[in-house]
Amino acid sequence: MKFKQIFNLFLLLALAIAGCEKANVDVDTTPGNGSAIGEVSGVWAKGSTQVIKGDIVIPEGKSLTIEEGVTVLMDTIAKPEIIVKGNLYALGTAENPIKFTVNEFYKTAAKKFGKLWGGILAAPTCAELVLDHTIIEYGGSTTSDASTSVKMGLYKNKAGENLPALWFSNVKGKLIVTNSIFRNLQEDCTYIEGGKIIFANNVFYTTGVTGGEAMNFKSGCLADVAYNLVYSTNTNALKLSNSGDRTPQAYIIAYNNTMVNTGWRRPTAKGGSVWLESTVRADLYNNLFANTRFGVKRDPKNPEDKRSVYTNNWYYGYDQTTVNQFQPGSNDIVAGTNDVIGTKAGDNDPKFVNYPLNNSVSNSDFNTAWDFHLQGNSPALNKGTTNFTRHHKAGLTTANGITYVSPEPSTFVGAYGIKL
Repeated sequence: MKFKQIFNLFLLLALAIAGCEKANVDVDTTPGNGSAIGEVSGVWAKGSTQVIKGDIVIPEGKSLTIEEGVTVLMDTIAKPEIIVKGNLYALGTAENPIKFTVNEFYKTAAKKFGKLWGGILAAPTCAELVLDHTIIEYGGSTTSDASTSVKMGLYKNKAGENLPALWFSNVKGKLIVTNSIFRNLQEDCTYIEGGKIIFANNVFYTTGVTGGEAMNFKSGCLADVAYNLVYSTNTNALKLSNSGDRTPQAYIIAYNNTMVNTGWRRPTAKGGSVWLESTVRADLYNNLFANTRFGVKRDPKNPEDKRSVYTNNWYYGYDQTTVNQFQPGSNDIVAGTNDVIGTKAGDNDPKFVNYPLNNSVSNSDFNTAWDFHLQGNSPALNKGTTNFTRHHKAGLTTANGITYVSPEPSTFVGAYGIKL
């Protein structure tokens, strides 16, 4: 009798422990704070803090929705990866953004370029991924043989790779990244290998130790890239490539973006503003380049699709070295119709509301008080074109019923017009 009672007691205890583990694994609509490791799905409720103690996986066929104001706090010892085999919807607001971050204690100058957790890695089975009003910071750790991504054969499928903050790989999937911030990262902010894509109204800064792009697109991508600010990425703001032999051919339409001081910390000639290679089709309109290492540059041995278009882009260089590196015909620089490219230092001052144009090009520190809107007397106003068609004008509608439309182009140049 006593043996049976003891057995039942152990059975109840085991069930209780399993229930506790399940509560941490299959996160549901419980409205409180929590922690997670292993498989997760359901909803992380508004304003909660979710402590990620190890790698988490959103299973295929399931979704995780993160509501506004949620803080996703990554364990800096475990350096977790977020593996998305199902769907992920991070739906913040301007007043209450979502944060993928680390404890404030670790945000030191020595950790300026992150490496404190992995990244968000979306497998080919991920149908939809949305980051809206989301901050991703201090990520980009290096993979090992023990990494879940390596075991699952994801990203570059080997140890020793610096992870991007966001990797997406479903050519039939939908990827929307809007109103978000990528900062304090070791490597690429994003590495995209396919999908119907909108990148709009985002900010990228303080990223890349020895390399790394803000937005890195490969074959299989049909992307609209608009109204993004990129400051001092180690390499390019945009790396556009058709590498990977996926269908469809990569076709990137990038318009009304502002790029400042990009590429100067890259020691080789490849770093700059926009890099074109491997028959990518790229249409570039109304982009503003201020003190970037180069203008738009191609790989001469493996250039872009001849149908690519470049027009109504604006270039400013504070010193003569910078201006010289904008000139078409040298260093494989590409220029197009109605591009505004001066020949002397200081030509074409865009007249930002608040930004020191003599700011050192090697400075990676971003001042949130800077304002890249254009003054009312800016010559860059009314120099843009709206005479083109973007991929997702009709919008991308996700399974939760939200439609995201790539924004209309503007007649001003850059990401911001006159401040209203």
